[in-house]
Amino acid sequence: MEQLTSEHELGFDEINQAIDSIEIPSCPALVTQVMAEAQKDAPDLAVISRLISGDVGMAAFTLKLANSPFFRRGDGTKSVAEAVTRLGTRNVVCVVVAAALRTRLSDGLPEAFLEQFWNRAGQTASAAGLIARQLRGVSPDSAYTYGLFHDAAIPVMMRRFPDYPSTLTEAAKHKVMLPSLESQRYRCDHAVVGGLLARNWMLPTATVQAIRHHHEPGAYDLALDTVTDEVRTLVAIVHVAERLLSDVFDTEDNEIGILFDQACDYLGLNADDLNDLKDDLHEALA
Repeated sequence: MEQLTSEHELGFDEINQAIDSIEIPSCPALVTQVMAEAQKDAPDLAVISRLISGDVGMAAFTLKLANSPFFRRGDGTKSVAEAVTRLGTRNVVCVVVAAALRTRLSDGLPEAFLEQFWNRAGQTASAAGLIARQLRGVSPDSAYTYGLFHDAAIPVMMRRFPDYPSTLTEAAKHKVMLPSLESQRYRCDHAVVGGLLARNWMLPTATVQAIRHHHEPGAYDLALDTVTDEVRTLVAIVHVAERLLSDVFDTEDNEIGILFDQACDYLGLNADDLNDLKDDLHEALA
């Protein structure tokens, strides 16, 4: 039987060879158009609203996010224009990328898996944004974006490798960190692929780096100058968010492991802080 607990340290050539065999979805024209407008010194929200309204799925996703507990203030909104104004340009870009990525990654994958995956991604994003609001030095919007996309390569891996569902099952059954098992079987992992995906889809540099390093214990090493404090903070926030969600829903945590303790230490969170955050999360999800 395969030894599930052993580590496989991959070399640069091995990773490149594996990545070359994986099809990274290209960024759609609509996404680049919205990004181009959003990145202007004075973006025109009417232009952005018109672009989003032209795609039914994207319009629905925009309205859903604008009316979610994380962004909703007062009455709900029923128009894309109002939703865009409420969300702001940075979050609108997040919406556009999320909707397009969800569409691009849905071909050939089980609907039940996708629904569960994106629901959990949305919960993680909301929890990350909530945690970021309690901290200094990090934007809740940035935390939300990173939380939404940090595991986006998992559907990519599932499309590429027919046995990937069994890999997810084995990781959960044997309580093995998923990237370790991925590395053994595919010579790459979803963090590496996710970093490449995020870069190709022009997400912010800090988000790209956080996705790339979010399963590395060394990411919290302050002497590691390839990881910035902003990246460490994003990674730590989502590590905490995922553990709190596991507690709230009483599910197994097979993603974080010892990284949770490192995340709490890095963010300076104690047991009382975590209990307060868990209560806030319960209320938000309700």
